[in-house]
Amino acid sequence: MAVRIAGVNLPDNKRIVVALTYVRGIGRTTAEELLSATKIDESRRTKDLSEEEVNTIRTEIEKRGIELEGDLARRVMGNIKRLREISAWRGIRHGKHLPVRGQRTKTNSRTVRGNVRKTASSGKKPSAQKT
Repeated sequence: MAVRIAGVNLPDNKRIVVALTYVRGIGRTTAEELLSATKIDESRRTKDLSEEEVNTIRTEIEKRGIELEGDLARRVMGNIKRLREISAWRGIRHGKHLPVRGQRTKTNSRTVRGNVRKTASSGKKPSAQKT
């Protein structure tokens, strides 16, 4: 039986405290708080939970009003869009696909820039060998 919370199938063989973090909006701390509130042992596997225990986790999430998955993504995208519209520094950086939080860009910003290599020798694959 696959456990489904907020439209996400939780992995069966992981501990429930780790499996809950697969849902966007639930981190490790929130997962631990949810399980302590519902009195479910953190070390239990997802596949060992009863349907009743899964429903108590769902109701606890609803009761706390935690924003999950699509709603959370929409809110984050709305925040970024607002920053871009008002031409805030952070919005401009988002628009240019550069680091937003003050990191250096001379080196070490390849992840944000999409792993662009501008010089010929930096990380370039060796040319094909002659046969």
